Amino acid sequence: MNCRHCSTPLKHVFLDLGFAPPSNAYLTEADLQAPEQYFPLKLFVCDKCWLVQTEDYSRSDELFTKDYAYFSSVSTTWLAHAKSYVEAITARLGLDSKSFVIEVASNDGYLLKNFVANGVPCLGVEPTDSTAAAAEAIGVPVAREFFGQQFADKLVAGGKQADLIIGNNVYAHVPDINDFTLGLKTALKPGGTITLEFPHLMSLMGLNQFDTVYHEHYSYLSIQSVKAIFAKAGLRVCDVEQISTHGGSLRVYGCHAEDARTDGAAVADILAQEVSRGLQDLATYKRFQLAANKVKNDLLAFLVDANKAGKTVAAYGAAAKGNTLMNYAGVKTDLMSFVCDAAASKQGKFMPGSHVPILPPDQLRERKPDYVVILPWNIADEVVKANHFVREWGGQFVVAVPALRIF
Repeated sequence: MNCRHCSTPLKHVFLDLGFAPPSNAYLTEADLQAPEQYFPLKLFVCDKCWLVQTEDYSRSDELFTKDYAYFSSVSTTWLAHAKSYVEAITARLGLDSKSFVIEVASNDGYLLKNFVANGVPCLGVEPTDSTAAAAEAIGVPVAREFFGQQFADKLVAGGKQADLIIGNNVYAHVPDINDFTLGLKTALKPGGTITLEFPHLMSLMGLNQFDTVYHEHYSYLSIQSVKAIFAKAGLRVCDVEQISTHGGSLRVYGCHAEDARTDGAAVADILAQEVSRGLQDLATYKRFQLAANKVKNDLLAFLVDANKAGKTVAAYGAAAKGNTLMNYAGVKTDLMSFVCDAAASKQGKFMPGSHVPILPPDQLRERKPDYVVILPWNIADEVVKANHFVREWGGQFVVAVPALRIF
């Protein structure tokens, strides 16, 4: 396998999580009677451009299907984050009724609905029918397609280029990152701005966040690798912010390479941080497997001990990161009886691989488990606040990442 960006042969394994089903491939009861498809879940690091990437097996059309179950609006924290971003970027760029905004992977309209309410023309690009339909139902226009050079050419042929292109947690999800970036270049007006948010590889490594590794994430990004990918496409990273979402993310601001704007000081600052943390040193990458194994082993030891003591363990949040963790640890229904999730699209289904049933949140009060493992640890505060009643019967919350914590 060669690097998806620079075509350098990949020789260095960063992380090997064995075999797992796609993390968002939730199962129906009928599916439990059929074979389940597993793919290798292994990451390599390129020693030339430092792009961390999954081994080539699964295709995007196998992962992002018409009934894709992830709906962004389920999280109140994420809705607030999107609203705050829209207010800030509208003021920063002076967006108004004469502007045009594109969001790639617009999901259920969680973000673009704010532009619609403000009278700023916009378009969502979203290939999954389930989420696109939800967006259209609240007045967000959607093109049901995968974004790339071909789609961008269609936009330009139709006389449309964007003042702002947004991509929140999509840049890591595209199998052909060079084609996607060329599409950004084509669809962007002269003087236009791109903002991309994605989990920062530096946070993943520093905080043992190996559960953010799953097949839908083809790339694991640093400012170093993004600068290289942008440059090849004729774009430039002109600014960057460190944000708290997903356990530590970057918001990259991009523009055409020839844009008159000067680069913000944060670009060089964060690049220097990456260098100091060893993100351009192979030895740093080779140590990460041990850190991932410790998180897995500590969780498994806790679950086994709880089982031996006759305690009941449930989980909250049927998140993709939870599926990665549970499948790597080999957790099944004997150690975790059920998981609650607020998304109606997941309720009544089963977690891929582990086959743990997904139930509505009110089942926590009904079944009164001794422990509730919060799988989406990045919104642990939100989960605890919404389910504080667990403490009424002496129940405790648990998170496994970055280290096991019972509270």
